[in-house]
Amino acid sequence: MDVLYRSAFQLAAEIKAQTIKSRDLLEFYLDRVEKYNPALNSVVQLDLNRARKRADEADIAANKGEDWGPLHGLPLTIKDAYATEGIVSTNGIPDYKDFVPDFNADGVKRYVNAGAIVFGKTNVPYMSSDLQSYNDIYGTTNNPWDLSRTCGGSSGGAAASLAAGLTPLEFGSDIGGSIRTPANFNGVFGHKPTHGIVSQRGHLPMHESLAEGDLWVAGPLGISATDVAQAFDLLLGPPSDRAVGWRVDLPAARTTDIRELRVATYFTDPNCEVDSEIQDILASSAKSLEAEGANISWDVKPEIDFAENHLIYMQLLNSFLSIGMPEEQKEQMHKAVSSVDAPDELVNSPFMSHEQWTMLNERRLQLNSIWTDFFVDYDVLLAPVTPVPAFEHDHSDDMGQRVLTFNGQSRPYLDLLFWSGFSLSTFLPASVAPAGRTKGNLPVGVQIVGPYLEDRTPLAVAAMLERCHQSFEPPPGFE
Repeated sequence: MDVLYRSAFQLAAEIKAQTIKSRDLLEFYLDRVEKYNPALNSVVQLDLNRARKRADEADIAANKGEDWGPLHGLPLTIKDAYATEGIVSTNGIPDYKDFVPDFNADGVKRYVNAGAIVFGKTNVPYMSSDLQSYNDIYGTTNNPWDLSRTCGGSSGGAAASLAAGLTPLEFGSDIGGSIRTPANFNGVFGHKPTHGIVSQRGHLPMHESLAEGDLWVAGPLGISATDVAQAFDLLLGPPSDRAVGWRVDLPAARTTDIRELRVATYFTDPNCEVDSEIQDILASSAKSLEAEGANISWDVKPEIDFAENHLIYMQLLNSFLSIGMPEEQKEQMHKAVSSVDAPDELVNSPFMSHEQWTMLNERRLQLNSIWTDFFVDYDVLLAPVTPVPAFEHDHSDDMGQRVLTFNGQSRPYLDLLFWSGFSLSTFLPASVAPAGRTKGNLPVGVQIVGPYLEDRTPLAVAAMLERCHQSFEPPPGFE
């Protein structure tokens, strides 16, 4: 059955057309999980009986000419951060190791309502609060390109499962690069939506919360730009109680013609230098667009202080993440931020007053306005996702003491957040597409940042890069 690394939406269309069976496709993925997951540990829960029953029902429905939706009968996995009806859902939190929700998170519900069949859950770090995926319940998830290295986090199990061909589509979340970093480290596609346009509800441990959390977003991961764009369309929209009064009506991509595309590039910054090999790989993606007629402006950025932007982001991040965290971890976060040389109002996290938050919120909205002006002249900004490729596992307790080594120097582990943070604090959409591989054969992705509420533009550029530069390529041994 020729289904490995095929488009998720095309597979669903073929199930509806009865050229393949949902049950056969499910068994195909389960066979791959059995074969490859012991080494990867990316799929951490399976729901075999119900998935098989639902797959049989999908085939019967297709035979009757029924259409469940664009994901009719498609088996897939879901990041373990999301409540998933009838399946143990933990977000890596030991207290949730036996938690079986009786409901689906909003995004999961949208996949299921479109016809998808959830057959398993994929691994995350504790509370989805690290850029490596490991926890005390399920252990460590490895990178299919190199098992000694991290798959990233927090959607690490999701991206590793996609790259290994264990699932055709995933659903992630991103507050610190948690969609983009795993996509980058595993060589797949992902999209971080504009803040507030995809429902967050059902994300553990705030699965009963009705409030919209600061910074973070929910979004899709896949092995093609088209799949990610189509999944984004399914996920788009407010929670049902808000849909009575408002809709999300995003503009079309600014262009789908590479010859009309205006691209800015910014591949390193004095405050967070990027590995020189990664810079070269990212430049090659821009050169591929340029060869097809795109207008490339090299080494430009909006008139903002990226260091200030990062400090604002870190304070907002730590303040939000401190909700419900043990006091010991709060103290570690406080120490990490307080060691930074910055104005007093930027270093009190995670013990921020409402007055301080209001001041920071106003400043980040001003930064968003500067980005709006920047995108008058450019359609997208190409940037790194992280300053390094996937690195060897490092689970030392104090995250603030971990280091990364590249370009002949050691840098703080939290530099991993620098290139993802500027679009989070300013609510901007950002897609990731494969850009190439290092000499050590590790994937590198390019981050495509777009204008506020213009998600379809970076998604369109991801599709352009998929055509003219590089599409998904499987890790060796998983073809």
